[in-house]
Amino acid sequence: MNLLHKEGFTYFFDPAACATCGGRCCRGESGYIWVNRGEIDRIAAYLLMNPIDFIASSVRQVDNRLSLRERRAGEEAVCLFFDLRACKCRIYPVRPAQCREFPFWEHFRNNMEALVRECPGVRLFEPSPAS
Repeated sequence: MNLLHKEGFTYFFDPAACATCGGRCCRGESGYIWVNRGEIDRIAAYLLMNPIDFIASSVRQVDNRLSLRERRAGEEAVCLFFDLRACKCRIYPVRPAQCREFPFWEHFRNNMEALVRECPGVRLFEPSPAS
């Protein structure tokens, strides 16, 4: 098992869990998938699109920031690039930093209950047995 950890967080992440979770981090309540210009350029190139056309079709402005669009699937909001049939990201190799850093988000640092509900790949630190 190849567990990932980020300093300052009290849990590990098992990326193998992604294969069976159904993309919980890519769907659910509506939110923001923040992107910057470099990420937009990389995603557009990966999709063989002009960046201007990509922005027009796939990005929305939220105040002074940019976010990937979502679509509705029943009651859920789903990232525009999450393939519901295959349960995988269509832009995985060039996904935004926000996606690459999941589940090590500041929001979850002190909100373990929400994280455990959202991500089956989270593994909590277990105290070492006393010698």
